[in-house]
Amino acid sequence: MSFNIPKAKKILKKYLDDNRFEHTLGVMYTAACLAMKYGEDIEKAQVAGLLHDCAKCIPDQKKIKLCVKNKISVTEIEQKNPFLLHAKVGAYIAEEKYGVTDQEILDAIACHTTGKPNMTRLEKIIYIADYIEPMRTKAPNLEEVRKLAFEDLDRTLFKILSDTLNYLKRAPKNLDPMTLQTYEYYKDKIME
Repeated sequence: MSFNIPKAKKILKKYLDDNRFEHTLGVMYTAACLAMKYGEDIEKAQVAGLLHDCAKCIPDQKKIKLCVKNKISVTEIEQKNPFLLHAKVGAYIAEEKYGVTDQEILDAIACHTTGKPNMTRLEKIIYIADYIEPMRTKAPNLEEVRKLAFEDLDRTLFKILSDTLNYLKRAPKNLDPMTLQTYEYYKDKIME
């Protein structure tokens, strides 16, 4: 794979606000570190990390229109909370605008918000890197999760999902059922 990361950064900077761009760079670098630790393809991790939020700053109604126009499935919860669509729309944009053809990268971008049962190592890395990158400061148990991320990906996923579900209990209408399915999958896996 040969992807021009510096060129993609320049393009992406035009579409993200400053804080989102800095977060994105943090995810890219954190994903690269996790890839080194776990023997994943470093370039794939960087590309997925760089592009994971490429659709984040698109207005919600435009995200819905892009989904309808391009036959991207929209669940009922996504219809009510279109900000959740940035992952699916991001995968579409990564392919169409940035020329990413690697399905593993596209899948990692598409599931970085909710997770999914039985994630690949790259998908886990992007999901976790998004949560622990250095710009993040408000997530619960962040110090513990950051340490755990370099010890065990599955336990880290389970911890993040547990903390996320505890947070979302305050606003259950924003809970995507896929997050709950992912939590149940990794709970069972950890308990084995």
